[in-house]
Parts: sequence; structure tokens; C-alpha cells
Amino acid sequence: MNLPSAFEEKMKELLKEEFQDYIKCYSEPRFYGLRVNTKKISVEKFKEICPFEIRQIPWIENGFYYDGDKVQPAKHPYYFAGLYYLQEPSAMTPANRIPIDPGDKVLDVCAAPGGKATELGAKLQGQGILVANDISNSRAKGLLKNIELFGIGNTLVLSEEPGRIEECFKEYFDKILIDAPCSGEGMFRKDKKMMKAWGEHGPEYFAKIQKGIIVQAAGMLKPGGMLLYSTCTFDPKENERAVEYLLKEYPEFVIKDIIPYDGFAEGRPEVTESGNEDFKKTVRIWPHRMHGEGHYLALLQKGEKRTEENQRLKPKRSIKIPPELSRFFEEVTWEIDPTRVEIRGEHVYYMPEGLPDMKGIRFLRTGLYLGDVKKNRFEPSQAFAMCLKKMEYFHTVSLSSGDERVIKYLKGETIEVDDIVSAEDKGWQLICVEDFPLGWGKLSNGTLKNKYLPGWRWQA
Repeated sequence: MNLPSAFEEKMKELLKEEFQDYIKCYSEPRFYGLRVNTKKISVEKFKEICPFEIRQIPWIENGFYYDGDKVQPAKHPYYFAGLYYLQEPSAMTPANRIPIDPGDKVLDVCAAPGGKATELGAKLQGQGILVANDISNSRAKGLLKNIELFGIGNTLVLSEEPGRIEECFKEYFDKILIDAPCSGEGMFRKDKKMMKAWGEHGPEYFAKIQKGIIVQAAGMLKPGGMLLYSTCTFDPKENERAVEYLLKEYPEFVIKDIIPYDGFAEGRPEVTESGNEDFKKTVRIWPHRMHGEGHYLALLQKGEKRTEENQRLKPKRSIKIPPELSRFFEEVTWEIDPTRVEIRGEHVYYMPEGLPDMKGIRFLRTGLYLGDVKKNRFEPSQAFAMCLKKMEYFHTVSLSSGDERVIKYLKGETIEVDDIVSAEDKGWQLICVEDFPLGWGKLSNGTLKNKYLPGWRWQA
């Protein structure tokens, strides 16, 4: 691989005697990974049912390598059930190493396409709030799909400038992840097009953007909260010096230890102005030391936790639940809190608790989209299906992963299920592969009318 000469010279300076080992890694194949969705399935259970060979990523407890030249995990029904996310192994590290507790208020600032946001949401286990943002509206649409596929309902999906978000969410979040836009030097082996992009917009260009994002995010973090900053690049201007800029603007931040792994390398105090030895607590991932691409991570805490909240929250208002929705929820084990239901037109949403006033913010989704109230009926959404567990809805059709009807269903075709349902069964059915929901169908006389979302359908 012909690397840019300026990049090579920089890497020689950074790596010194390790430079030749680094160069050799470009002749090695890239690594493919998948991350198990622990909101839907345990790691042990997934290993039992996984239909292709996997091996553990040693520093990610729910991450696995697979052979991307032999198998296509995105072409298996379990992928459509949201049981895993396909992600480069090193890229799993930031969301893995930020400590998320169920009930936290969490922000992913630059979230598309959702690799990190889906893991943050899975860690919340349906409690608290995940706010996932991407400034690009088109990329945010892909982010929304992945969040809904993973069954994460306690979420807000935004497409906004971080500065606009800060106006509504001042000192609101317990945890913030910034996987910052960067020059992508750590991805040259995975994607050769990154080198051309690097020539057009290098570290100096991105360093300015990163400084803006990191200080805006700092204003949204509660005192005592944790912020994890990461990039997929090597340049100190985008890594240690970006963190140093934050420390100058917000001296109350301190660098914290990251859960260690033998392959992690220390950050470099010598590339900063201060020479602060705490930068050794930050992590550099080098592709010649680990089976993954290049990354940088820094975990920081914002001062001391206050005893009182600074944020003014939106007042709760209870609404009258439409009878169509009430009738449908007689078949669901969930208990609906009327103060969390919002109806806009015919669309029904179930909102996370403890939200501020968010007037003026551009949303793609607020809360869990439950479905639509029509005349004398309620039509449940695809997102609602993905949030349910099989035992939480009283009418299900469960097919084995090898049943040809699963693929037909995912393609949007009508299927016959008279061999597995009783003659009296009719109406809405939650369609599952094994015990994992895929979407909705409407049953009549043993024939299932397909209600799988058209935009999600299996493409040959």
C-alpha cells in the first residue's frame, strides 16, 4: 500500500522502532467483528445458537470475530431480529469502556450509523434515556433504523448542531460519548478511500471541529458525569491535544483510568504542551499490536457530583388513552404510564421519563413510536415489535431460523401458517424467529398478511 509520504514521516516519529511492525500490518487481512445485543440475548445463549463460526474478541465481552470471506451475517434472520451489530473490533471499544448504568441519561454526540449508540442503548436495558445525534440528516436516518432494530425505545434521535442541543440539555447527561469526526488515519488498511480523503481534509481541518464539539459536550455533562472522547486516527492534534484543549477550557475535568487490556498502548504526554503524565491513562490502539484497526480513547470526569439538579424538566401531563390503543394493550403485558404517551395526529409515541423542554430541536424520533390510531383500530409499528419480547404479547407466530417462510416474511410476502396456528386465531400476530420478534402480521384463516416494514425488507 502506498501511504502518503507526510503520513509515513509522522508515523516514524510517533512509533520509532515499532514503525516497521506497523507497516507490515498493511499486508495482513482486515478483521471482521460482530457485537451481541445484550438487551435481546445473553452472550452465552448467542454462542449456543450462532449458525456460523465465531471467536471471542479478547477485550470486548460481547464481541466476536467472524470470517468475512466465508460468511455473511447480515444475510441471516438473526440479524433482522436485532441480535447483533456488525462492527470493526476496535470500534467496539469506546462504548464498551464508558461505564453506563441502567437509568443513566446518555448522549452519543456523533452517533451515525449507530455502532456505538446501539451498545449504549443495550447497556441501559430499557431504563433512562439515550439521546443519539448526527448532524447529517441522511446518516441520522440510518442511525434511527439501527436503534429501532436493536429494540431501543427509550431514545431520542436528533439531527442537530451540538451547540443547539446544548441550549436544551445544559448539565443534563450522566454520560457522554464523542466518537469525533476525524481524519481516519486508523482506517487506512480497512478502507483505502480514507487516504484520498485524508489528502483533502487532514488533521488540522478536523482538530478545529473536534475542539468545538468537545467543549459543547462538556457543557451538557452533569458535574460528576463521565465523558469518553474517541477517534479512529493517530495524529496527536486530534487526540491528546484535543483533550488538552478541553482541560484548559474546563479545568474541573480529570482524566480517568480505562479498564486495561494487554494490547492497549498508553497515550503520549510528550505530544502535549503540558506534558501531563495523566495522558498515559488515555489509550492508543495500534493495529500492529491488536487484531483491529487504529483508535484513540480518553475517559474524563467532570468535577464533583452536586446534590441538586440544575435542569428544569418538562412538566408531566396525563392524557386520555384512546380506546383503540387500550384495546390493543389488553394483549400486551406492559403497563402504560399515561403521562408518557404523546399523540401527534394519528401517531402514538411512548416517551422516556425526565425530559427537558426541547422546543426548536430537529428530531427524527422522540421516544418509542408505538404505531397509529386509525378509525376503530390501532396499527402497531415495526419499532414497537422490535422492543417487545415474545412473552410480552399474547399472540405470536414463531418460526425456526431454517424455515423458508422466515425469508419469505422478511421479503414482504404473504405466508401460510395454518400448520402452526389454530383455526380460531386471527388478528395481529407478533412474528418471531425462534423466540425473537421480527415484526407484525395479520392473521386470517391460516394466512398471514405481511406487515413487515417495506424499507427494512430482505434484499436478494
